[in-house]
Amino acid sequence: MAFTLDKVVPWGRTFDEYIAMFDLSDDDLKQRILGCGDGPAAFNAELTRRGGRVISIDPVYAFDCEQISSRIAETYDTVLSQLNQNREDYVWTSITSVEELGRIRMAAMGSFLADYEAGTDEGRYIEGELPTLPFENESFELALSSHFLFLYSAHLSTDFHLQALQEMLRVAREVRVFPLLALDGKSSPYMEEILKYLHENGFDTEIRCVSYEFQQGGNEMLVIKGKS
Repeated sequence: MAFTLDKVVPWGRTFDEYIAMFDLSDDDLKQRILGCGDGPAAFNAELTRRGGRVISIDPVYAFDCEQISSRIAETYDTVLSQLNQNREDYVWTSITSVEELGRIRMAAMGSFLADYEAGTDEGRYIEGELPTLPFENESFELALSSHFLFLYSAHLSTDFHLQALQEMLRVAREVRVFPLLALDGKSSPYMEEILKYLHENGFDTEIRCVSYEFQQGGNEMLVIKGKS
């Protein structure tokens, strides 16, 4: 059976995973960055600690620290059970087991939770969600979407993806999306139509191979740059 979820769940990646997934250079990290749908990832906390400028937006930020922690605990068993049932669909090299993955994810989400109250007070964690962002045009130089767009193709329509990408391109000069596979490990059925739309509307696009691969074949990122 393929990996399935009945809804979008809070599940956070590490700072190092963000670097690898989005092929982030030192110069990239000096830019004004927006994370769309970051959830309980450690990226904001760690980049802020290193002096970076980043804002994360996610509907889960409507909840307090204890409520988010409870939702993470509920998600943990579901995700690890699915991974155990679909082990052959994943690459177990840098992460060698489901149990190790669980420890890494919980450590990342622990870093987020430790930073959450301060980050909220500082305006780094903002409640909101695609396809509508509460920012002025070109407020950011780089916008990232991790494990949301394309991954949840069974839950989100083509129109939603197009609206979300247009909105990200409104507020940022460059957009990067990872991965390009859906939860079941297959290519998103929306990719061809979305690339066609972007090209026809003057955006530059690149499908870039990255060093990160956990889903089998999930080592590609979509890069979109503003109208030429």
